[in-house]
Amino acid sequence: MAKAPVSHYTPLSTSFTSVVSYNKGWNILIFEELSRNIEKALKEGKLLEVVSVVRETMERASRTQVSIAVTGESGNGMSSFINALRFLGHEEEASAPIGVVRTTQTRGSYTSSHFPNVVLWDLPGMGTTAQGLENYLKEMQFSHYDLFIIIASEQFSINHVKLARAIQRMGKRFYVVWTKLDRDLSTSALSKGQLLQNIQKNIKENFQKVRVCEPPMFLVSNFDPLLHDFPKLRNTLQIDLLGIRCRGPLDTLSHICEETINDKVNSLKGRLSTEYLEDILGIRNADDLGECLEAYKLLFGVDNASLQQVAQSMGTWASEYMTIMKSQDLHTLCGSDWKMKLMTCLIMRALLKLFRYIPFLGNLVIHCFRYMRHRRILELVAQDTKNILMKILKNVCSPPDNNFGNDPASLFFGGS
Repeated sequence: MAKAPVSHYTPLSTSFTSVVSYNKGWNILIFEELSRNIEKALKEGKLLEVVSVVRETMERASRTQVSIAVTGESGNGMSSFINALRFLGHEEEASAPIGVVRTTQTRGSYTSSHFPNVVLWDLPGMGTTAQGLENYLKEMQFSHYDLFIIIASEQFSINHVKLARAIQRMGKRFYVVWTKLDRDLSTSALSKGQLLQNIQKNIKENFQKVRVCEPPMFLVSNFDPLLHDFPKLRNTLQIDLLGIRCRGPLDTLSHICEETINDKVNSLKGRLSTEYLEDILGIRNADDLGECLEAYKLLFGVDNASLQQVAQSMGTWASEYMTIMKSQDLHTLCGSDWKMKLMTCLIMRALLKLFRYIPFLGNLVIHCFRYMRHRRILELVAQDTKNILMKILKNVCSPPDNNFGNDPASLFFGGS
């Protein structure tokens, strides 16, 4: 039996080390180097360098091998489907063997130039042995695969439902592909539209009975790899391959960015309370909030000039990043945050002027109030930086000219 390749897909992890442990195709030293580079760039407020590191990471991720298992009941046309997906005729040398009897008795692995770095595993159908489901899952090494394609034809049986439930419990993605649609169309008295509707309805009802989430469904003919739902299937598969490969690395980068910015904020807060603000920010007047805001943006690399460079590198407009910023300018900042609005209102400014005439206590109150305003500006600029970094990560995964209706980055950024 062929040895299954290492799986590289996992649900979103919560730590750097756990992500590395799942991405075994990655050298842990590579991850550590990328981590150091991105931390250094963020600490120095160099977002352009962050973009470079993210791109390098995604380039490596795009070459990660993905394992897809094709399973179902014997006789449903699993091997024929693999050939059709690869645009191979059944008689070609590299094709999966097919036949009217149970041809596939052991797992077979196949590759295709249409899906680089993907291994398609042709599994023996359920029912080829007397083993139960659990033994079948164990013998076929289901834990090694990143995505599953459940093949069905003629009827959607209890075995198909059991497979779907088992895969769902594993937290992995799967499709249902109804093959031999050409035969159904030629023998059915129903119209094509009614037939397709009935097949889909039957599959959905079987899943609803056992509370299995409805997966993507495709109705195809293995003899017509360019017709019916085959093009849609290939497009969906390409999107999901990107998601499988990028999910772990994107989560790791997101975690690194979050932690690095938090560390930077905590460090600056400590300095704000003990050092002169003018020295920290390189400004002339710590009470000139407009000047202070620009200084904080420069520290984090989200000033207008830096965002212009990032946008140019990403092949998009700087406004795409600026519009998600509360800290675009002082007017926008005060208008979008009630705390800043309160701390800059006319009444508050008048009270501060009065405190200037109270010895010692007045200076203490003014110092504390100044610290509060700077701390709030720092927090808002830091949050804007996080939002922009998430936007950068999403754009690197899905370039601006992509159709965002099929956005694979939604897999990691809260999309449906």
